[in-house]
Amino acid sequence: MPGQFHQQFTHFVASYYEKNPKLISWADPEQDSPCQYGVVVDGEVHWRPVQAEPALDLSATQQALELKFPAELVSFYTSYFGGGLKVRHQRGELELLMSWHQADFERLQQNIIAHILMKRRLKQRETVFIAATDHDDYLISVLVATGEVYLEKVGMEVKDLLAPDLATFLTQLSF
Repeated sequence: MPGQFHQQFTHFVASYYEKNPKLISWADPEQDSPCQYGVVVDGEVHWRPVQAEPALDLSATQQALELKFPAELVSFYTSYFGGGLKVRHQRGELELLMSWHQADFERLQQNIIAHILMKRRLKQRETVFIAATDHDDYLISVLVATGEVYLEKVGMEVKDLLAPDLATFLTQLSF
């Protein structure tokens, strides 16, 4: 299944870029991204999704948390560098999260650890966020135990199921 999802995600990202070839993001003044191209103008730069070669690695994060993430979630976060993919879901506008460069991936892992530790402190099921919504207090998250995708209100137990897995969730998105 991880290989199958990786192929689906690769197709999804390629289709996204085909329909949105003029992607612009804020440039990191301290470090270029493998996905940026052209010159930085007023702090912004063009970018395109770029496969991480070799793939990024979440194993240290999983070991630190004593958790095994669903294979689809690992593939989602370790396959590409990018500025985030703005998409639509029937529930609203979303931005699928991506790492801009290796240092950003390190920050992402720290945020995942902090999020899971918060969930544990609150005695809630563990989730990993995959997208920001147009509402600051809601995230799209994957339930670690099952791989299901939920709309998650920050600080609350997940209950609003969106899809049984990440592969199905991608089919619900448009751009």
